[in-house]
Amino acid sequence: MKQLYKATLILAGSVVLASCSKYEALEYEVAKPATIADQEQINAYEPLKSYLDRQGNPGFKLGAAVSLNDYVSKGLMYRLVNSNFDEITLGYEMKHGAVVQANGELSLTPVTNLVNLAKSAGISVYGHTLAWHANQNATYLKGLIAPTITSSTGPTWDLVTGADFETDAAANYQVNANLTTSFTAAGEGAGGNGRAFKMTNASVRANDWEAQFFLKFSPAVVAGEQYELSMKIRSDAPASFSTQAHVTAGAYKHWDFFGTISSTTQWTTYTKQITVTADMATSGAIAFNLGKTATNYYFDDITLKKYNATGGQVKVEKTAEEKRMLITQAMETWIKGIVTATKDNVKVWDVVNEPMDDGKPDELKTGVGRTTAADEFYWQDYMGKDYAVKAFQLARQYGNATDIHFINDYNLEYSIAKCRGLIKYVEYIESKGAKVDGIGTQMHINANGDREKIIEMFTLLAATGKLIKVSELDMGIASGVKTPQATAADYAAQKEMYTFVIQKYFEIIPKAQQYGITIWSPLDSPASSSWRAGEPVGLWTEGYVRKPAYVGVVEGLKKK
Repeated sequence: MKQLYKATLILAGSVVLASCSKYEALEYEVAKPATIADQEQINAYEPLKSYLDRQGNPGFKLGAAVSLNDYVSKGLMYRLVNSNFDEITLGYEMKHGAVVQANGELSLTPVTNLVNLAKSAGISVYGHTLAWHANQNATYLKGLIAPTITSSTGPTWDLVTGADFETDAAANYQVNANLTTSFTAAGEGAGGNGRAFKMTNASVRANDWEAQFFLKFSPAVVAGEQYELSMKIRSDAPASFSTQAHVTAGAYKHWDFFGTISSTTQWTTYTKQITVTADMATSGAIAFNLGKTATNYYFDDITLKKYNATGGQVKVEKTAEEKRMLITQAMETWIKGIVTATKDNVKVWDVVNEPMDDGKPDELKTGVGRTTAADEFYWQDYMGKDYAVKAFQLARQYGNATDIHFINDYNLEYSIAKCRGLIKYVEYIESKGAKVDGIGTQMHINANGDREKIIEMFTLLAATGKLIKVSELDMGIASGVKTPQATAADYAAQKEMYTFVIQKYFEIIPKAQQYGITIWSPLDSPASSSWRAGEPVGLWTEGYVRKPAYVGVVEGLKKK
């Protein structure tokens, strides 16, 4: 017969007794301490926030991530959070996908109920998040920029795709590695209007196709169809260049598509109508071969149209500028709505989340050229690099004058280049007139993480002078290790790493910049979870029993 004992849980200032098997307790529920006495020592610690230096560092907040339902139900998680933490972050329910409905209206009652409940409990709410690519109502946003369907009684030339280069959105064009690209200043586009796309071919290539610009479109052309290409072009030196048909950008199909184009130092308009031949059929990209002349090329106002002999329903694609305006308006509606509804109780926001690309850490993430999830929408693909500028400006406009606004990203302790890239992007945002108060580093790490990189990351972040928050701290054992495989030694290592991270935060980040630390997974992750499934990432087990990691956090807070 299994022997029973009582494991003590300290929650919300009261004692809750949970009966469990001695064997289960030793092997799972109490996270494998050496003895029951060890567990009793862990349980003897005070609630986490009792170890904060309220007098010496009154602004510091110890936070926890929680789901809306877990908190408003006022069950064990509600009591655990209120007892141990100052602040909560909702994992999902304050995001665009949870609030924005199919018709664009905002469902705000669940959020306002939550923030009011938290306020009554003396808990602050960290707003998460205003501008992110994931957890969006992408169906609604994509619907705003979908083609317009109109009716016509006669032949028409229907727009297939186009680019006016007034934003950085590049969903329908790209270049190969031998061209460097930029945009002209405003007012240097065709006719002195807007801006143009600039491509530099630094040297004469052995083959003109070694430096290529691609205009991409869908669906692919079919033999017998008629198309019209129109574009404005100039170059710093007189040049001519051929066009090729490609199935996709870089996948050659035919040596000619829309003829040979000449350019001069003055803006000229090139227009060419063709009938698709069998050799061109199935192509979905036009390649412009720019390798023959070493010069700067300037393209503007490109359109590709298809002849529609019968008229009827006509699909008209919105221009890049129209899409930019519609998505900017949608961002304002969203940010205005949620910030205004919660501003009495929410004083800090994660305004921009995860902007930087992992492979190109000096550049923004993009949805271009990849299959995106159903809830993904990249604001930056339509609003350009200044999407974050606009988000910060809107949050400031509709919130409180003293609100604190963060930018937040992950893997900054893993990729120092990404950390530097995020810092540069903050500098860019502020150069455009917006204010960024703080930088959040998520820190989803393992107990065997690179400690030197963690030190380097904190050092770089401290040098910005911004408020610094460890925004989503959780910690596994090592890659792939699940709860049933974790050993007592693993839990000891996890405890030590929690102490190290928190201690280094207080040691390296100046006190005036210490916003706080949020524990992203208070409990170990269930095997069914979508986040770090089955990993022992929490300070408590799934059964709400404290782990050695709890002591690691306490020691970090005490040793500050």
